[in-house]
Amino acid sequence: MNNMAGTVRKEDIQRLVEARHWDPFSVLGPHVVSRRTGKAVAIRAILPDAAHAFVLALTDGQERRTEMDRLHPAGIFEAVFPGREASFPYRIEIENDEGRCWQQEDPYAFDCVLSDFDIHLLGEGTHLELYRKLGSHLAVMGGVPGVSFAVWAPNAERVSVVGDFNHWDGRRHPMRNRGECGIWEMFLPGLGEGEIYKYEIRSRDTGDLFLKADPHAFRYEHPPRTGSIVCDIDGYSWGDDEWMARRRTGNLLEEPIAVYEVHLGSWKRKEGESPGYLSYRELADDLVPYVREMGYTHIELLPITEHPFDGSWGYQSLGSFAPTSRHGPPHDFMAFVNRCHREGIGVLLDWVPAHFPKDAHGLATFDGTHLYEHADPRKREHRDWGTLIFNYGRREVANFLLSSALFWLEKYHIDGLRVDAVASMLYLDYSRNPGEWIPNEFGGNENLEAIAFLRRMNEIVHARYPGAMTVAEESTAWPAVSRPVYLGGLGFTLKWNMGWMHDMLEFIKKSPIHRKFHFGTLTFALLYAFHENFVLPFSHDEVVHMKRAMLDKMPEADLWEKFANLRLLYAYMYGHPGKKLLFMGGEFGQWEEWNHDRSLQWDLLQWDSHRGIQTFLRDLNGLYRECPPLHEIDFRPEGFEWIDFHDVDSSVVSFLRRGKDPADILVCVFNFTPVVREPYRIGVPAPGFYREVINSDTAKYGGSNVGNGQGVQAEDVPWMGRPFSLSLSIPPLGALYLRPEETMDLRPPR
Repeated sequence: MNNMAGTVRKEDIQRLVEARHWDPFSVLGPHVVSRRTGKAVAIRAILPDAAHAFVLALTDGQERRTEMDRLHPAGIFEAVFPGREASFPYRIEIENDEGRCWQQEDPYAFDCVLSDFDIHLLGEGTHLELYRKLGSHLAVMGGVPGVSFAVWAPNAERVSVVGDFNHWDGRRHPMRNRGECGIWEMFLPGLGEGEIYKYEIRSRDTGDLFLKADPHAFRYEHPPRTGSIVCDIDGYSWGDDEWMARRRTGNLLEEPIAVYEVHLGSWKRKEGESPGYLSYRELADDLVPYVREMGYTHIELLPITEHPFDGSWGYQSLGSFAPTSRHGPPHDFMAFVNRCHREGIGVLLDWVPAHFPKDAHGLATFDGTHLYEHADPRKREHRDWGTLIFNYGRREVANFLLSSALFWLEKYHIDGLRVDAVASMLYLDYSRNPGEWIPNEFGGNENLEAIAFLRRMNEIVHARYPGAMTVAEESTAWPAVSRPVYLGGLGFTLKWNMGWMHDMLEFIKKSPIHRKFHFGTLTFALLYAFHENFVLPFSHDEVVHMKRAMLDKMPEADLWEKFANLRLLYAYMYGHPGKKLLFMGGEFGQWEEWNHDRSLQWDLLQWDSHRGIQTFLRDLNGLYRECPPLHEIDFRPEGFEWIDFHDVDSSVVSFLRRGKDPADILVCVFNFTPVVREPYRIGVPAPGFYREVINSDTAKYGGSNVGNGQGVQAEDVPWMGRPFSLSLSIPPLGALYLRPEETMDLRPPR
């Protein structure tokens, strides 16, 4: 059979050679063409390595080998088969200048990767499972195994998949353009798991080339390398069915939630190795039993989404669908979550939809335009962090972020998302001076598009994953953050109480002799404690940037007082309404500020004082989980009742916590001076023996052992407006929890 050339326009060939063709599938692969002699099939390919190329066509059960004509010196080849009115199965054989031969499937012989319905949903921004379609996926097409690729780049002139498999040459595998939706896609036969790749994108406006990591990749190279990796995350055998079923039927607001906040890279490191990261599986064997022993209900991970810079702690992420490779592959992270669930521990993930870094391989100017970020500089950048702000008003961007949120809950069984920097999302003038921001359509400073996104995210998360929580780090007085969307709220399950945290730390830092002048700081949070569903956080942000470690924040005094103050602070936190969160290291009194490049100071546990803090936190967590008054009614006034907060001269406060059963109470008493207060009388609602269930001054915690032994009997002495009272010995810088031994009618008076 003789080949016939000339079935393609010269300008199409030139665009292919220059890697500028926006529709390469219209030229490459098999095409039925009309010739004077009738129909024919023309097969064209880009083969820069080929000295000669052949089409191996299967006809009547026999393979026929036809040499292709070289249409351009850069490696454009064509073979024409006259008399054909339809394409047919074939492969391409390549012979290079050294005489080496190999065969390959033609990627341009395969049909579309995405269905028209997928394209429709992607175009309107309603595809809730983008991660199943975009990115790279192992696939079989026409019986041929390979990898499908798809990426959103609507303003590109051309997009190519590049990697070691094609010498990172953008001419070899330009992708199919699916039209106005901006999706580019391609199936590459013969590729498999582990291939490293990126997208080479040519800007339609400027012709500039961008080499971008895949925004939807499931795995990336270990930083500082930035390639995306083809990875199959399906097939993991989960063993947490019991946990997941229980989660769906629980009531988070009435359950104990004590969160251990962790940065995986610095919780503990391997000695003598650099960087010495523990793997996900090593963390499952070491961290998870520790958290269970300490009595925490949840682990909260600083963002483990892939990020280029260690110093960002994960908060400047570029891998919205990938756990960081610093600790191992995706299935190993699944094993970590699975181990947590089997040990009865929930896993929360810090998730960052507020901003992203400017790294060249990331989302910034992704297709040569401001695609993911705002084009207007007055809305584009977080100047505090040197990052870019997502354009929530672009439906595809909002869909990208929503899909990421659902991805972690679905594929990794994450129990909740703590959404970082919510305040920066809500306000158009966040950290901006007058004239540096644009009001919304009503003239206000509210970011209406971000608000709509957060509400939609919370609605869908709670509808799809009952029992999963969303937690807002929101530092302003924005109303109804943790109220349902149908009531006008943002829809979060919980909100960090940043006001309580700042006030409490400011109060406890003061010398005890001065605290009586600042009692308003201590008690102010109870004026708004039930406006939201609050978490009380002592987080990583409070132990960095010269803020000092938790133990080192305590007033300048002798060591005994420092440790006593810290135990007192933790006791007040656990007695106060709200769920609990403590950053790693705080539970044993780390002295140094947290450093993401170093392990915690585990060697401190050789000292009784540090072991005492650790034991105290463990016992607090144990009581917190077992005692309904400490967690059942955190968000309604009937769960809390002041006994007395007026004794500022003694710096003693006391209150009641109540469970859903009004008879189930806990008496909490706190002495914020280093002076023993005895006898000290407080009013209680009913007679009986009140057992001392927590005393922060107990010797095993490092205290002086001042207290009330097993407990005290209520006396028939009216006090503080109550019919009975307790005469107590209150330890110096100490906290007491007392609980009636017998259930009795302790309903508050009408």
